[in-house]
Amino acid sequence: MPRLKQRTEALHERGLASALAVLDEAGVTGLTTRTVARRANASVPAIYEVFGDKAGLVRAVFFEGFRMLADELSALPPAEDPLEALGGLADAFRGFIQAHPVLAEVMFSRPFADFDPTHDETKAGVKVRRIFVQHVRDAVDAELLTGDPTDIALVFFTFVEGLAAAENAHRLGTSKQSINRRWRLGVNALLNGFQAPTSR
Repeated sequence: MPRLKQRTEALHERGLASALAVLDEAGVTGLTTRTVARRANASVPAIYEVFGDKAGLVRAVFFEGFRMLADELSALPPAEDPLEALGGLADAFRGFIQAHPVLAEVMFSRPFADFDPTHDETKAGVKVRRIFVQHVRDAVDAELLTGDPTDIALVFFTFVEGLAAAENAHRLGTSKQSINRRWRLGVNALLNGFQAPTSR
């Protein structure tokens, strides 16, 4: 089958989809411009022309990961209980990490030596942070949590991200039952620590 030669947005989208598929199948070490070009039915020079270099390709994957995560979190159904909503947010974040473990590594662990996110690139997670802050603010407004919503949201996000990384590294246990129990124990204990005395 002849390789497609156009340098278009379609090639960018095809290259990005190919990069995500290569990450899923071959991991970080398998992501090269050559493997992405082959999967996208494009030439290596075409991939370089669209993404600039390998760091540019990883950068595109980085942004796409946060877009996907924000879309999933934005689509969560509303819950009447803000604390229940926060638990659902943690579960959704966990589900994303489980479904995309290597992509999550690119987003949060910086595994590529030739790609170190700049200040502008770290803004990719702004929408995700806003979702966490809004959920926490709802709980604070309902007087179920006490403290600064931004501070609580940052601690909550960091805790959940770390817990998800520990689960992916098989450090939370060997059975699904024990892992789920420790997840719930950790999330509940953290939220309980931020609860107003009257709501405990």
